[in-house]
Amino acid sequence: MLPYWFLFVIPAIGVFNERNTYRGNVTHKSFLSVILLLSVVIGLRFEVGGDWKAYLGYLNRSRYLTFFEVFAQGDPGYLLVNWLAARTIDEIWFVNLICGLIFSTGLVTFAKTQPRPWLALLVAIPYLVIVVAMGYSRQAVAIGFAMLGLAALTRDRSNIKFVIWVALAATFHKTALLLVPIAALSTSRGRVWTLSWIGASTVLLYYLFLEDSIDGLVDGYIEAEYNSQGAAIRVTMNALPAIIFLLARRRFYLSHSESRLWTNIALLALAFIGFLIVSPSSTVVDRMALYLIPLQIFVLSRLPNAFPEKGDNIGLIGVGVISYSAAVQFVWLNFAANAQAWLPYQFYPLL
Repeated sequence: MLPYWFLFVIPAIGVFNERNTYRGNVTHKSFLSVILLLSVVIGLRFEVGGDWKAYLGYLNRSRYLTFFEVFAQGDPGYLLVNWLAARTIDEIWFVNLICGLIFSTGLVTFAKTQPRPWLALLVAIPYLVIVVAMGYSRQAVAIGFAMLGLAALTRDRSNIKFVIWVALAATFHKTALLLVPIAALSTSRGRVWTLSWIGASTVLLYYLFLEDSIDGLVDGYIEAEYNSQGAAIRVTMNALPAIIFLLARRRFYLSHSESRLWTNIALLALAFIGFLIVSPSSTVVDRMALYLIPLQIFVLSRLPNAFPEKGDNIGLIGVGVISYSAAVQFVWLNFAANAQAWLPYQFYPLL
């Protein structure tokens, strides 16, 4: 377990050293260092994660595909990475390293758009990094691209960049397309034009990525009635910051477009409670809820600013966020039903 707690301690040290200066706490050097560290830990893991054997199957299948056949398969982005690996290193760690790099870049870029980037990174470690990035490679990359899209939507106010990043996410996990309407619903300028072109983009991306796979998704999740242990807990982990944000929205001092964006995401997080109740498969709800984890990072990392104390240090609320995140990591590593697939952490060069 020590490597996982090492990942937690590094941003925790940064949290106690950062000040309330918007996006000024992560230098270019530390930005690259965090990306490198996360990429190596995620990419060079060995037999870590519940879907480890399934991902070996992707690498094996890609050995028999031509370059053009890759793009005719489901999730062509992930298969392309495997195709490149099969013709060069021919090891799963090469695939995982590229996936880890994309995910880590998305996470750190998104964290840098927050007032306290180190606290944002810390909130992400227990579940998004350890569980998702080390367990669900394809969806982790999709979430990494989605976070790049959210950063572009927040920082650059660019719906076009958001849609492009989500389209790239869909090449790794097609369910990411469900994020596209968020941009249309959150825009405050040129709504008719924006709704029109984003709606058209959604239809196009649906036919490119989802149409041929929708029956398989229904059969695989809904009709088979697969269920995920702990799905209710994970949905609740999104719902908690959603409630906090909706009740104290004015304290976050957001622009109108940002407020609309995160209000829509918070409402969607609450809607997932209802989806979980009525859905015959908790697995499909659980996997879709993963795309809302950035809400946890956004809200929890901003709580010390939303409820400021004297001075500009982390304060009791910040300590509470750190304690909550540590508790999440401790409980998951020690009591989660499938945590054994992550323990012990094994590193490729040492095996």
